Amino acid sequence: MERWINSLMDALGAPGAGLLIALENLFPPLPSEVILPLAGFASATGKMNLIAALIWTTAGSVVGALALYGVGALLGRDRTVAIAGKLPLVKVSDIEKTEAWFGRHGTKAVFFGRMVPIFRSLISVPAGVERMPIPMFLVLTTLGSALWNTIFILAGYLLGDNWEKVSHYVSLYSKGVLAVAAVAVLAFIAVRVFKKGSGARRG
Repeated sequence: MERWINSLMDALGAPGAGLLIALENLFPPLPSEVILPLAGFASATGKMNLIAALIWTTAGSVVGALALYGVGALLGRDRTVAIAGKLPLVKVSDIEKTEAWFGRHGTKAVFFGRMVPIFRSLISVPAGVERMPIPMFLVLTTLGSALWNTIFILAGYLLGDNWEKVSHYVSLYSKGVLAVAAVAVLAFIAVRVFKKGSGARRG
């Protein structure tokens, strides 16, 4: 993966880094923790312009986020509720609670979500479902993505040959986020199963 990322950036320069980040939004297994520091390292060696790397990767983040926003907008609330109704242990009231939460915290979720692995991609879908105004979505996405990208590109730029240290620490951060998410999902399932069992016994 690292060799392919490196070869694409060698061939296309900063636009290649932007393309990779756009794809990373659509396919989270592509590692931004490799792409961004490697772009910074390439800038330090003169293979890429630093400012261009920052601009292109942020543009890539916005393009990828807009594509997922479009998926959410096409899906819409009615289809989301219909799909939720077919899922085991999920209730329509869960969707309503999520909508209410997003109505209160959607702007913060879109901005800060850009700095959380996996969720930095997924947060665009509920923004589309809820039809967050596109100008607001673009501003929040651009600012959050620019901050995230700048931190890791500059880290790769400053660390030089040791840019892989950034990937190591971000990978640990990503695993921590996934572990917390997995625990939350398991807790949700356990509570639902327990409540369902208690209800059946009372019946």
